[in-house]
Amino acid sequence: MSAPTLDGAVILGAGIAGISVAYHAKQMGVKAVAYEASPRAGGLLDNFTVDGFRFDNSIHLSFATEPEVRAIFDRTPYIAHPAVSWCWDNQVWLKHPVQNNMFPLPVNERVELIAGLVERSNPEVTNYHDWLIYQYGEPIAQRWALPYTVKYWTLPASKLGTAWIGNRVRRADVREVLHGAFTSETPNHYYANEMRYPKVGGYRAFIEPMIAHADIRCDHRATHISLKEKLVRFENGEQVPFDKLINTLPLPLLITLIDEVPDHVREAAATLFATSLDLISVGFRKPNVPPYLWFYIYDEDIVAARAYAPSIKSPDNVPPGCSSLQFEIYSSPHKPQSMSPDELKVNILAGLKKMQIVEHDDEVIFMHHKRIPYGNVVFDLGMEQRRDLVLAWLAEVGVIPAGRFGEWAYHWSNQALMSGMRAARQLAAP
Repeated sequence: MSAPTLDGAVILGAGIAGISVAYHAKQMGVKAVAYEASPRAGGLLDNFTVDGFRFDNSIHLSFATEPEVRAIFDRTPYIAHPAVSWCWDNQVWLKHPVQNNMFPLPVNERVELIAGLVERSNPEVTNYHDWLIYQYGEPIAQRWALPYTVKYWTLPASKLGTAWIGNRVRRADVREVLHGAFTSETPNHYYANEMRYPKVGGYRAFIEPMIAHADIRCDHRATHISLKEKLVRFENGEQVPFDKLINTLPLPLLITLIDEVPDHVREAAATLFATSLDLISVGFRKPNVPPYLWFYIYDEDIVAARAYAPSIKSPDNVPPGCSSLQFEIYSSPHKPQSMSPDELKVNILAGLKKMQIVEHDDEVIFMHHKRIPYGNVVFDLGMEQRRDLVLAWLAEVGVIPAGRFGEWAYHWSNQALMSGMRAARQLAAP
């Protein structure tokens, strides 16, 4: 196929960051086209349907505060949910975060857990394990945070850094812990007050206004990039020239596509890795089966780290008289997924019964498996230095990164949108 005659900015990937770049570049009068490997745009914010049930690609609830993001998202009518989540731990439901909501536990357990917090040491913090012990004390960390870290991040906490934490993990406050040990009436300690979700169309509906006004070409999987020729080749045979290149693809993947990469950059990129997700989506033949909007699962025999209820997020996600749940199971090159889709389904069904969410198999209409190859960037020790080396080289050769995977950062959807906006401004700069 012949190449287009007009050069412009080429955006690799049309998840929220790539869509944001294309949308905002157009608003600024800059020619920019996003190329997406999948049949439609959306990336992690896309969704799929099974027998009339809609499921997002993972949990997705918005708590954006940026005016620029709200100006786009709020064009879509939404439902506002209280930001209250729960945790399942050995036959007990505890409100999140668990250390602030221990009232349902036996008295002796509460005493030992709180004593560990009061008597905690003050170690030199060199990794996430040290940070957790310092924050919570040994008993609380060993009971909840340390095992869950392996479930979610696929690495022991001792192999993770701390730069990613920010406000994502609630720090321990003795007063909060004591309060939640004496009563179940505790305030919300989540990092947001409300979680917003579209009334119709799934989470993707929030970004539809950008998709409708952006230049996006789907079914274009990049296979080769020549910086010297300023040319991207795609699996479908197309060759597209560019003046500027914006990348939202996973950083280590991008480096494998480029010809002219120095060995030390290629070696650094090869060490970067992310989690993958196996999603088990469940449809129920009756309403109100899910106990909560979303919840975390601490039991090690249940492979899922967390679950959420699309039917609570919006009734539009399920047929009348039904409800739904989706479970997230994490793996990575350091903790490969060893179970087949059928084995994962068996495990989740057993978990549903253990958590007393269902009693009988016939309450379940279907269990569906989908694999998401890139979930969360993993902040293993020293990752930031290796990532920054790669990003510095890309800056030298004029490649602009954007989004969670392009910047290789812990971006939520609002942050990814803002990242795309910043990249568009770079394109528009004289």
